[in-house]
Amino acid sequence: ALLCLASGATANTAGPAWDKFPTEKMADKAALQNGAKLFVNYCLNCHSASYMRYNRLTDLGLTEAQIKQNLLFATDKVGDTMKTSLDPKLAKESFGTLPPDLTVIARSRAGAQGSGAAYLYTYMRGFYRDETKATGWNNSVFPSVAMPHVLWQLQGQQSIDQHGKLELTTKGSMTPQEYDGAVADLVAYLQWMGEPAQGQRTRLGMFVLAFLAVMTYFAWRLNASYWKDVK
Repeated sequence: ALLCLASGATANTAGPAWDKFPTEKMADKAALQNGAKLFVNYCLNCHSASYMRYNRLTDLGLTEAQIKQNLLFATDKVGDTMKTSLDPKLAKESFGTLPPDLTVIARSRAGAQGSGAAYLYTYMRGFYRDETKATGWNNSVFPSVAMPHVLWQLQGQQSIDQHGKLELTTKGSMTPQEYDGAVADLVAYLQWMGEPAQGQRTRLGMFVLAFLAVMTYFAWRLNASYWKDVK
């Protein structure tokens, strides 16, 4: 299945307003682990994440043994990068374009309507059946996208009315709430993959701001002490 998330900058601004991505997922290691599993099972067939190594997933609380047992399908070395086994020439002949690398896809999809995570969260829930397209699928956020709906067995099938409203017509293996949660987990992982150290950076930033606030207070008191006898 082809997970072609991008083929032009205009994709970020077309279509409906983006939904709010549940940012609390970024602090939930279980959600990030599930997102990594979804990524490997549904995205890595056609896409690479060539700047991410499997062993970096230990930052999410996984052991190397768990990574080898559950996530190594395209390689046998936990230190390898996450590359697809799909032949680039075959991909271009079959789909007309090379599936983009997804390492920083969440960072690259930010736009006027919100973050890249918000775009992806809306996009992955915006597929509907369209028999006029070669893949049989279209997307309300990215019209005429080259990608089929790789998660349709989980979500089911949607249709779209003349007002652009999506309606679930065939149920999938998940309820709508469960599917939204799974997509949020996947998007959280894509967001994390673009900058694995972002959680540490945020925590460090809070510490630095607190330190500066304390030092500002002492500097202000010291300045007042120096100048109190100056007429």
